[in-house]
Amino acid sequence: MKVLLVYGISGLASLFILGYSVHIMVGGLVAARTETIMIIVAELIAIAVMGWMVWDVRRRRKQSRGV
Repeated sequence: MKVLLVYGISGLASLFILGYSVHIMVGGLVAARTETIMIIVAELIAIAVMGWMVWDVRRRRKQSRGV
């Protein structure tokens, strides 16, 4: 259970850093609304990738147990 807490905190921190990185890269170069949309798209892609990774790990663990 402690591992899930660590992974959850790590995932949230990663999303925060990703959003801030997009802000640093495009902030001031594009309109504020465009920047917000870019951050949202980047975050959604990252969430989808993280979700796929969780699904893949769970699938592989089930296969290794023979279930």
